[in-house]
Amino acid sequence: MDAIDLLRDLASRPRHVADSLRGRLGPLELAAHPGGHPNSVAWLLWHTGREIDVQLAALTGQEEVWARGDFGERLGLGAEGAAVGYGHSPEQARAIEVQDGEALLDYVLASLDALEYYLDELAAFDLGDIVDEAWDPAVSRGARLVSIVDDAIQHLAQASYVLGMPQRG
Repeated sequence: MDAIDLLRDLASRPRHVADSLRGRLGPLELAAHPGGHPNSVAWLLWHTGREIDVQLAALTGQEEVWARGDFGERLGLGAEGAAVGYGHSPEQARAIEVQDGEALLDYVLASLDALEYYLDELAAFDLGDIVDEAWDPAVSRGARLVSIVDDAIQHLAQASYVLGMPQRG
């Protein structure tokens, strides 16, 4: 097993969590803000799709899944939906309100599809290539891919945890 095989395995894991959320995302569940936290279940799922999509588009030079599909329209998020969510104020996070959980999952899964497609093409690239010099140390392609998947795993796990709470308040 080589590094790309490991990345493929890692990248397959968020899909299993996302798939397990099917049928569990009604408007009340999407709007849950446990403990009054500004990030709702909808925000967690939206951010998962956006962070994969935006960072992957930067790596590939291709258009974002968000722009290629009709996700902005389907989710009804307007201009705010095109953001990523990093550094969101509580007010901005609370503005991410989605009624259609299936459409939101479709976006997350479409972003994961794009990631898996990229990993299938990855042999043409060096995982050690520096892709972002804005950080110290600079970020390699491999580190960025691990970061993308790690963030997805964390946010999907948070959404799954919240959905398992008896009271989501």
